[in-house]
Amino acid sequence: MHVFVTGGTGTIGTAVVAELLATGHTVLGLARSDASAATLEAAGAEVLRGSLTDLDVLREGATRADGVISLAFSRDYGSAEALEQGLSEERDAMATLGAALIESGKPIVTVSGTPWVAGRAATEDDPLPVEGPVASRAVAVTDLLALSSQGVRASAVRMPRTVHEHGQGGFAGLLTEAARRTGIAGYPGDGQQRWPAVHARDAASLFRIALESAPAGTAWHAVGDEGDRVVDIATVVGRRLGLPVQPVPDETFGPFGPIFAMDQPASSAHTRQALGWEPTHPSLLEDLEALQP
Repeated sequence: MHVFVTGGTGTIGTAVVAELLATGHTVLGLARSDASAATLEAAGAEVLRGSLTDLDVLREGATRADGVISLAFSRDYGSAEALEQGLSEERDAMATLGAALIESGKPIVTVSGTPWVAGRAATEDDPLPVEGPVASRAVAVTDLLALSSQGVRASAVRMPRTVHEHGQGGFAGLLTEAARRTGIAGYPGDGQQRWPAVHARDAASLFRIALESAPAGTAWHAVGDEGDRVVDIATVVGRRLGLPVQPVPDETFGPFGPIFAMDQPASSAHTRQALGWEPTHPSLLEDLEALQP
């Protein structure tokens, strides 16, 4: 399958491109910069120059490919305004890609986040939240999945709060960045809240499986660790960086503060049973041991 991939040089995208190429697919990768183009070419992918806001380029990529994996998101999310702008760009891009595939029968796999449910681990049957800082993503993903009635084999892979590799990435990566910036390996609240996690290479295999075989209109959970306590994450970060570990205000983490403070474990039991997906790479706490001072 010739696959158009957006966001192919990020933490998830790099692993997805490698997974696709290693399993016999070919890749057309969207590249915004010369550096991204060089990275994709070095990996063995064909390059399509453009950004997430170049909607005509996105239509071209979707039309040229046999399937699409949509991963791109703005790198600027340091403020609430920047986060909303990124969500708006993602929403427009997702709508454009989906519309380009109507009546084609082609698959498109998009990225989403696992939902949170009070008192238990979220499952694949739980709806995405329509309130909160990233609620507009839920609307965009729901709209894309609805295109299954118009000849698009759309599916969504819901990602946990931390997608990691070599001790970097996701919410744990943002916590690490805050620790380096402030000199404290901090955590919001009492640190007992749980974050799910997955290794990037395990997530990549699920994107490939979904592209190849997921039924239209379905959502799946790329969850390796159902829920690591945030205080345990901060403790490893503090030990590896030689910093004190203590609670800090939610505001330390910018627009993600309210999300960081939530207990949000998630299960992937149905995904494993239905699609035969099984994580094999290191857990988050194991992977964080790769952090260097």
